[in-house]
Formats: sequence, structure tokens, C-alpha cells
Amino acid sequence: MALVIYNSLSRKKEEFVPLHPGRVNMYVCGPTVYDYPHIGHAKSYITFDIVVRYLRYLQYNVLYVQNITDVGHLLDSGEDRILRGAQREKIEPMVLVERYTRAYFEAMDALNVLRPDISPRASGHIPEQIQVIELLLQKGFAYERNGSVYFDIARWPAYGKLSGRDVNEQLAGARLEINEEKRHPADFALWKRAEAEHIMQWSSPWGRGYPGWHIECSAMSMKYLGESIDIHGGGMENQFPHHECEIAQSEAATGVPFVRYWMHHNMVLVNGVKMSKSLGNFTSVQKALHTYNGEQIRFFILSSHYRSPMDFNDEAIKAAAVGLERLHATWHLLRRMEESAPEEGNNAQAEELGERMKNQFEREMNDDFNTPAAIAQLFDHSREINKLLSGPVTRSAVVTVRQMFGQLAGDVLGILPREQQGFMTADPFIHLIVRLREQLRTLKNWQLADEIRCRMLELGVEIKDGKAGSEWQYKR
Repeated sequence: MALVIYNSLSRKKEEFVPLHPGRVNMYVCGPTVYDYPHIGHAKSYITFDIVVRYLRYLQYNVLYVQNITDVGHLLDSGEDRILRGAQREKIEPMVLVERYTRAYFEAMDALNVLRPDISPRASGHIPEQIQVIELLLQKGFAYERNGSVYFDIARWPAYGKLSGRDVNEQLAGARLEINEEKRHPADFALWKRAEAEHIMQWSSPWGRGYPGWHIECSAMSMKYLGESIDIHGGGMENQFPHHECEIAQSEAATGVPFVRYWMHHNMVLVNGVKMSKSLGNFTSVQKALHTYNGEQIRFFILSSHYRSPMDFNDEAIKAAAVGLERLHATWHLLRRMEESAPEEGNNAQAEELGERMKNQFEREMNDDFNTPAAIAQLFDHSREINKLLSGPVTRSAVVTVRQMFGQLAGDVLGILPREQQGFMTADPFIHLIVRLREQLRTLKNWQLADEIRCRMLELGVEIKDGKAGSEWQYKR
């Protein structure tokens, strides 16, 4: 089965065919760095992390760009979010940006989200944004008023094709304050005139000012990925107006289709209610990491389809954590058996299991990145693996299964303990300590055995004793 993706533009699943064979250019709207990242960010960037990982697993050469919005993201009032954050914390805007950009990447690292290939900042691409605006003015798709520049949606009849909205049916001022400079209430700012006291402003052909929110993504995606890109991702809340505006200004400027496949993930709920700062049910990733580790949060998010709403609550995450432990137990068993299994024997059963695991996992992932179904396949095969390892098995058989399980659960889904996805330098020494501790338990030296377990836990290694012996895992 070929990979199919639900395209938000066509509102149907389509077979994925990139613009250039073997290559994928992908752009995802990054965070506006005025506060700590929240669980909604976690869902978004884990979702597109899976897309990148799976495309690379399929041997595509992926160039992944995810911007950092550090200027121009305007509230309905016209106020810049970065400026509001800087005023809130009484610091310079760029100090705020640096603080929360670092916080964002630290949170994503904890969730095992791969870094983008390029993370361009809006403030570092002012010339490119001005260039696109000038082109839109030359072509008659934009107009200037008192030092501000607006996109003229009346010149772009296709405006609304992504979201399905007809802006002409909306009353003026229904979403935004009425702005007398605009020809139509839905015309959006490409460039805003800055008052003398405005902290963030740049020189432009229209005077001192700063860019609007939407223009940055068009300018930066075209700079690094070209005029037409394969995949553009973001949240459903970005469909209108942000992505709608991106399409209009990009295609008006270049005359070619902007994006081949639009991908949008659904919202995050908290006990059935949409997560929102105004409702007080906002949870930052940093706060969540005080209660759960990154693998548990990641596994919980992947347990629902990216196009489905996700209800973030303690009971659901705890249930997901229990399931994740089952997969980790299989992984740890594979690692131990790889050390102790004999060299000689028949490998056919393991090869058949590995191939079946691969095919069934790919079948689910090829259906619009269906991670819940792919995880269900891993659970099914985990039981088969445990059964295989309970009987006579050779080392090469264990390696065959371990490599496939590690590739699917680790490399693609990113839900295995990261330190153990490969043979790390510390692992043999930890194994040695665990084995020596087992000998102490055999000699009934409980005090020293307990002391070793406590000291190892302080170092981030958890040892669990069971009937079949002692197991260990990295603990965060």
C-alpha cells in the first residue's frame, strides 16, 4: 500500500507523490515564542516529527523547515504578542524571545522531537518579507495606506478555498476591529506602520514598521524550500486566517500552487473542554514534565490519531504509561536475551516475525500516519516476541527481531528509551552492576543490594526485581 495523506485542501485522502522524486520539502508553522510551550504545541510538533521520521524511514530525503515567530504575530487588537509578553515580564523583546525559544527547544528535546533542519526567525528575514510585499504591490494584489500595506482579498477570488469560508458573508468587524484603512474588513496586514514609541520596527519602502504575521511563513518557506512545497503542516486553528492568507499571498506572488498537501492536526481538550489560557486549563510542557516523563507524554499523544481531538487528563496518561511499560519490557527482554542466547540454531521463525511486523506496521502508517493502529500492531507483535523468547532461540534470531522492533518503535515512533535504542557506552557497565547485585541478593546481602539500587536510581537508572531476574531502565 502506498502512503496516503489526508489533504485538508481537497478534504480527502490522496496518494503521496512529491514534487521531486525521492525528495520532500516540508514546512510547519513554528511557535510564537512569547511564553512557555504548552501541550497543544506538544501534539503539533510530535505529529509532524512522526511525519518526518516516517518519510525518512521510507527513504525520502526530507528537508524540514519550522519557523520561529519572534515578531508580527498580531492579536485581534493589533498588538504584537511578543511585545505583550515583553511588557508582561518587563524585559526587552529579544530577551523574551531568547528565553522562550530555548524553553521551546528544551521541551521538544524532552519529548524526543527531532530538531528541524532549519529554524528561521521572522526577525532575521525582514528583507525577504519586504521583497514579497513589493512583488504583491507591483502585481496589484496589495495596497498601501499611511505606511501600512494590506492584501486585497477582492483581487483573489480563491480566498477561502482551504477553510471553506466566504468572507463576503461575514459582517465587517465580526472578527476584527473595523480598520478604516482597509478596503475590506478581511484584508490582512502585510506590513504595519510603527509609531515612534514602538519597540520593534524596521526600515521599509513605506516607512518604519514591522511585518504582519502571515507574510513571514510565505517568505521563509519560499526562501528555503522553493515556490511550491510538498507538505505544509499546522493546527486546525491555523487554517483560517493564517494558512488561508499564506495561500493567497504566495500564489498571488508566484503564480504557481503553493502547497501540494496541507496537513492539520486537531485540538487538545482538557477533561472534555478546549485547552485555553482564558479558561485557566492551560498546561505547559514544562509543568507536565514534572509529573510524567517525555516518553509517556509522547506515547499518550501518539495513541490518538493526529486528526482526532485529544483529551489531556491524568487517567488517560496513566493508562498510556502502563501500556508503554509493556513495550519497554519487551525491549529490555530483547536486549538481555541478545547477550545470553546461543549462536547456533534456526532463524526462520524470527525472520518471518520481523517481516510480518514490518509489513503490518507500514500498512497502518501508510494510512495517513495512523499511529494508534501502528502501536496496536506493536502490542500484538510484542506478545509474539515474548512467546518466541520463552523458548529456544539463537542470538541471530534475537538480533533480527530486536533490530526491527527498535527501528519501528524507536526510530519511527520515538517511544523507546533513547539511551537504549543503540548500544551505548554505559550499558555494559550497568548490566555488570545489575548482575553483581543479583549475586548479592543470592547471597542474601539485602542491605548492600538495596544500597546499590538506591544509588543507581540517583544516577537515573531504575532496577526492578522479578521472578525471572532483575531488569533495568533509564529513569527520567
